[in-house]
Amino acid sequence: MDAPDGSRFLASSAMRFMNALAWFCVRHRWVVALAWPALAAGLIAGAAVAAGPSDDDFSMPGSETQQAADLIGDRGDEPVGSLVLTAPGGMRAPDVRRAVTDLVARVDAVPGVTVRSREERISADGTVTLVPLEYEGTGVVAPLKNLRDSYRPPPGAPALTVELSGDDFASVTPGGLTEGIGLLAAAVILLLAFRSLIAMALPLLVGIVGVVCGVSLLALLQNFAAVPSFAVFLTIMLGLGVGIDYALLIVTRFRTALAAGTPVPEAVVTAMNTAGRSVLFAGFTVILTGSGILFLGPELGGGMALAAGSGVLMVMLAALTLLPALLSRIGTRIDRFGLPRRRAERDRPERRLSYRWSRVIQRRPLPALVVSALLLGVLALPAADLRFGWSDASDRAVSDTTRRAHDLLSRGFGPGAEAPVLLASREPIGPAVRQAAAMDGVAEAIELNATTGMVIPATAAQDERTTELVHRLRDELPAPVLVTGWVAAGVDYAEHSLDRLPLTVGAVLLASFLLLIPLFRSLVLPLKAIVVNLLSVAASYGLVVAVFQWDVLGTGVSGPIDAWVPMMLFVVTYGLSMDYEVFLLSRIREEYASGRANADAVAEGLAASARVITAAAAIMFCVFAAFAAFDDRALRTMGAGLAAAVLIDATVVRLVLVPAAMELLGDLNWWFPGRRSRVPSHVAASAVTSPDRSLPSPGRRPGA
Repeated sequence: MDAPDGSRFLASSAMRFMNALAWFCVRHRWVVALAWPALAAGLIAGAAVAAGPSDDDFSMPGSETQQAADLIGDRGDEPVGSLVLTAPGGMRAPDVRRAVTDLVARVDAVPGVTVRSREERISADGTVTLVPLEYEGTGVVAPLKNLRDSYRPPPGAPALTVELSGDDFASVTPGGLTEGIGLLAAAVILLLAFRSLIAMALPLLVGIVGVVCGVSLLALLQNFAAVPSFAVFLTIMLGLGVGIDYALLIVTRFRTALAAGTPVPEAVVTAMNTAGRSVLFAGFTVILTGSGILFLGPELGGGMALAAGSGVLMVMLAALTLLPALLSRIGTRIDRFGLPRRRAERDRPERRLSYRWSRVIQRRPLPALVVSALLLGVLALPAADLRFGWSDASDRAVSDTTRRAHDLLSRGFGPGAEAPVLLASREPIGPAVRQAAAMDGVAEAIELNATTGMVIPATAAQDERTTELVHRLRDELPAPVLVTGWVAAGVDYAEHSLDRLPLTVGAVLLASFLLLIPLFRSLVLPLKAIVVNLLSVAASYGLVVAVFQWDVLGTGVSGPIDAWVPMMLFVVTYGLSMDYEVFLLSRIREEYASGRANADAVAEGLAASARVITAAAAIMFCVFAAFAAFDDRALRTMGAGLAAAVLIDATVVRLVLVPAAMELLGDLNWWFPGRRSRVPSHVAASAVTSPDRSLPSPGRRPGA
């Protein structure tokens, strides 16, 4: 009995689709090439005219935080920002008070700003003053920062140290800086890999066009879903990383076909039926795994899923349509303006370092498997201490005014000054406030009005004891009292994310397993891919915890990992790991389908793909590492985590663990229920046919 019809149908359908798409792009290259600038212009124009607003607020329907926030409404609003002041002689001296009054008047005169002077507070030691501010929108941020920078006290008054507290005043990495660094690094790697300026430019062009379209598409989708402002950086980060890599793989296969003497049209189709098909599956795998964050709920995960999917979708489409159209037009000129080349090793695969390395691993597969698995396990150990939380101003650089304001407030009012917990009730709040004031871990409890109170913890927002305090307030205060505020919301979000993480992991693993079956026509390879990729993801988690939570690098900034990062890091890292698995195993499967023994197929497949996968991984590493320079700690963690995952995946996993495991499994790698032959010939990835048979199939490459 043959393999099940469903899997065969999917595999052959994907083959026919890719073949037809490739020939369409070849024959209508001008139409396709001109359609993409038109599409980009349309999306940019649409985004400029009808872009939806970003939404950094989040709600958790049914949670106590949300119930309390709905009950409070406008009665217990925390200030949007604040002035934080200090002076050498203390804040109560008459001349200092005159300077404060002068500054407050200037701030109050800024259009759109209201100073809540009645709520001004001076620390018990008299060294720090806090003046709450209210405003709507971010249009006042620049004027307030300019006023802070240029403020000089009246003649005879002492100098004031003026800082601004509030997320809107935080320093922001200049737009385009990290992207530019990533693109520059990608250009250098592509030039070294291709040794041709034209070949180098094509992946960059595809990546940039796809990202521009992806960002514009996301701006339009913001009209229909709540998308946080930072989500666009996910679109850019993932779009650049995978887009350049996808184009790199296709260009490499195109040049290989040309070098084998294949005519240009058939060389394009060969590249699309091999690397292009892998890109199609890999792209959908990343989109599918990225959508796993929806298990947080549409309100919390929908915007980030759209951000990740928009970038990957558009760069994948550009790689599968725009790139083959350009390749068919450029043809053999792709190697013009090239650098001096080393002597080709194409006809002597045994001379390739990757080929010789594969043979070394195959001679000692069990020790290689054990050592690599142990190494990944050691790297993953810190992940057992992973703690979900939320970043605050204490995680920013000391050059940031919000970090300096945070330090002043902590010094003057205690570490919990910027971690207020709000209490809400439909009944008088006084008894609950007095009860809270007597609890351990509470620095101060304030009755704001008849039904709303505020509790100031004795510990900082990121301290585990503050989380414990939130739980004790909920457990011990009378039932009508509800606990809310940004600290309590962060606790709820973190626990919600942790509860949903196992469900997300299970769904992503199942979806990827079902997606890989028709690609590899095997049940063993998808299972092996899942195990290997889980080890890779766990190792990247461990490095993230060690660097950002344990601060092993000694940066002086440590704390819990932002609650959305671990789930997003898992779905994206797993998708990217699966990318490399698809690229490598597809190449090995081509060799196995051509009649090679399993060991020879692994060695030749690794030799043929190692250089391009290494270049692709280096590009992705540089793009992600550049984003690790962000001011925002959550994005910095995300960029560093993805860079670490790519590095681990392209070295320990692909060069040691995968070839060792495939050697030990032997022909069992290709087991599929009911299969008679080794690999059905009709799905051999190297088969290329013209839809109307007017063009011949390309020749077989040397050594295949």
